[in-house]
Amino acid sequence: MRKKAVLYLIALLIFLSTSYVSAAPYKAELRIASSTAMEHIYNVGAQYFAKLVEERTGGRIKFKLYPDGQLGKGERELLEGIQQGSIDIYVGSTGPLGGFVPAVQALDIPFLFRDYSHVDKVLDGPIGQNLIVDVDKAQMKGLAFWENGFRNLTNSKKVIKTPADAKGLKIRTMENPVHIQAWKSVGVIPTPMAWSEVFGALQQGVIDGQENPIAVILQNKVYEVQKYLSLTQHVYSPAMLIMSAKRWAEIPAEDQQIILQAAKEGAVYERKINRDNEEKMISELASKGMVITRDVDKTAWVAAMKPAFDAFSAQFGKDRIDAILNTK
Repeated sequence: MRKKAVLYLIALLIFLSTSYVSAAPYKAELRIASSTAMEHIYNVGAQYFAKLVEERTGGRIKFKLYPDGQLGKGERELLEGIQQGSIDIYVGSTGPLGGFVPAVQALDIPFLFRDYSHVDKVLDGPIGQNLIVDVDKAQMKGLAFWENGFRNLTNSKKVIKTPADAKGLKIRTMENPVHIQAWKSVGVIPTPMAWSEVFGALQQGVIDGQENPIAVILQNKVYEVQKYLSLTQHVYSPAMLIMSAKRWAEIPAEDQQIILQAAKEGAVYERKINRDNEEKMISELASKGMVITRDVDKTAWVAAMKPAFDAFSAQFGKDRIDAILNTK
């Protein structure tokens, strides 16, 4: 009888200690990595997201930002870190993400989006949510679509208004087959390379130009090595906030919901700042000596990139592409 009582007491103590541990609130300091400068819109948005989560968890979940590729040479390397669990959260463009989640490359088809309003309706609606599900299948947890912006062409050689003007130039692209094929169809020589290598390659004349949203061009001082900016807006470049699936699985459901909600609010905040500042940033680039070409022949660009548009529409599913085009 006494032996049974002792065993009962031991079992009770084990139960109570286990209950206490499981009831302990979750605490963590998570690492957010990007390949862009601290002042870039990704990191501005990440700071806002971090603030929301920290406030709503009473400081139990904190964040430390690692910009400028501190945790990886390029975005592809950062995404590999997310898959492996060595990086907690990634904020960056979806261009390299296509190597892990092929369906996301559909968003990189040239001239797919009409304007920012169209972007929001697609990415925040069923189409965007289905793509996030695809991300979740690749050992990652998609939190929300953020924004890089409409991409524009810079070069060190001449004013460019038409695709014919750009023919033969060596232009850095992301490691993204959609972008590469789109530029090939224009007669440009696409040169994929990690962003961390681009400034030096432009400076040394290894490449003639690059293409990026306005914020990237300004904040990375591309104007120091490029004279001409053409507002081609040939591709809309989304960004994503992505968490390691391994880390996500450790977080209690209640805190997961706080993180997801903060990621969505961060998306609204980050996109608004990016769009509100775009004209101001273009003016600043002009003040720093860049020649800004606004009157590009958009009809000619659309026609020149149509072979790439058609090829990738077929590859990624005409129904999906039509659904994006028809979103009102």
